[in-house]
Amino acid sequence: MAKQYKVGDVLTGTVTGVQPYGAFVALDEQTQGLVHISEITYGFVKNVGDLLTVGQDVRVKVLEIDDEAQKISLSIRALQEKPPVKRREATPRKTLQDHVDENDANGFNSLRNKLQDWIDQSGQ
Repeated sequence: MAKQYKVGDVLTGTVTGVQPYGAFVALDEQTQGLVHISEITYGFVKNVGDLLTVGQDVRVKVLEIDDEAQKISLSIRALQEKPPVKRREATPRKTLQDHVDENDANGFNSLRNKLQDWIDQSGQ
């Protein structure tokens, strides 16, 4: 690694490669890091190529540096504002007993309707 980078550094780099698992970003002439697919943006990313292309400049944050393996883990998502959590509408929830009470009458009626047919069939 040509320059010394530190965890937490915010840098601008250039995407040099796109793979199914993430994108490689050049930080300088001799150093590149990987933005894992989970660190590209919030939410589900199906295809990295839909969001990043080779030659694109991106701002990244250094998450981890492995000097032995000479690998740098980067994140684009860490520089984005976290989207608000969507809350469900407050609909009244039914208890299990309410569901049973609703469906019991129908369930037992269909058995009651078939019972005579089964009795008739067994007598043959």
